[in-house]
Amino acid sequence: MKDAPPGERSPAVLLLSVRRLSNLVAFSAQYEFEDVIRDVTGAELVEVADAGALEFSRRAYKLVRALGRSRRLATRVAPRPPVRPLDRDYELFFPVFNNTYELYALQTIPDWRARSRVAACYVTEIWEHLGPEYLLELLGQFDHIFLGTRHSVAEVARVTGRPCTYLPQAADVLRFSPLPDRPARVIDVCNIGRRSAVTHEALVRLAAQRRIFYYFDTFAGGSDSRQRTFRVADSAQHRLLLASLLRRSRYFIAHRSRINEPEHTGSREEIAGRFYEGAAAGAVMLGEAPGTAEFQYQFGWPDAVIRAPFDCPAIGEMLAELDRQPERLKRIQEDNARNAASQHDWVHRLERVFATLGITPTGAMRARHRRLDELAAAAAPSASPASA
Repeated sequence: MKDAPPGERSPAVLLLSVRRLSNLVAFSAQYEFEDVIRDVTGAELVEVADAGALEFSRRAYKLVRALGRSRRLATRVAPRPPVRPLDRDYELFFPVFNNTYELYALQTIPDWRARSRVAACYVTEIWEHLGPEYLLELLGQFDHIFLGTRHSVAEVARVTGRPCTYLPQAADVLRFSPLPDRPARVIDVCNIGRRSAVTHEALVRLAAQRRIFYYFDTFAGGSDSRQRTFRVADSAQHRLLLASLLRRSRYFIAHRSRINEPEHTGSREEIAGRFYEGAAAGAVMLGEAPGTAEFQYQFGWPDAVIRAPFDCPAIGEMLAELDRQPERLKRIQEDNARNAASQHDWVHRLERVFATLGITPTGAMRARHRRLDELAAAAAPSASPASA
């Protein structure tokens, strides 16, 4: 833990991570949250490692749970995955999950509830269909559940009988921010992950004509090309690379969560992690933001995201028009970087967790907050402060 005052006692925090099992690129942001938590609390990290044994145990548990209708019986009968016995007590147990399908990893620390004074978790993504009931019921053991999707909070609270709170995603702003050095923005357009074929082809034509430097993914990994996903060997290195790219990008394409999977989201619109990354890097974001009051609350300053349709064949004309407004672009860059430093770092989320659970922030958390305030102050004054 860094920057803690001499002699200050920090709460004993235990994290459970699936980073060695679930290494899709999109999950790197959540592992970044874990890294920040470790940095400011000195948390102990337990990593789940044996994917085969865990999956075998899960399948057996699922079968017995379905046949016997008893969670206790399923837990007793299913073969144990490799476990990590705990030899001390903790103030807080705080696992971070990408989705409900990872919840079974809790079985690798069988005594986590007895060893934790407070137990809470963060599940980044739960949509309205929630996920398998036999896994969702495992959330009932927690004192508090934090969710990264706002629309599902009430339903998860109803199903689990536990308090649920919306906890937005964020970014490691200290890593992503262009402040105070402001590197040259040599990349004209950055467009990674999910994308529109229409918009992409228009940008490719501009790049082929040598009119722009267009950075984009050239692979199509995974079974569903709409996601354009891939696996990373080191999540921290990937986040470093992404931050380096975005700090040097003028425009960044960012859309609401799963914009090209309406069958998955239904009518629900959620804030994607791209918005926090783009804002933190001070890039000018183009795309379709969620049309929700929550998005307006979090990104309520002018031009936080300039609307561009998902399918935007006229993207070249839009870029040319924006390029004729250098003062506007400068203001957007400064506003985005400042507001992200003020409210969208992972430590802001951890402070929310601690406040909800009645745990005192550590000295390192306060020190990180001060560093973020200094970054925000480094941005040029603007007439468009954040409304939240």
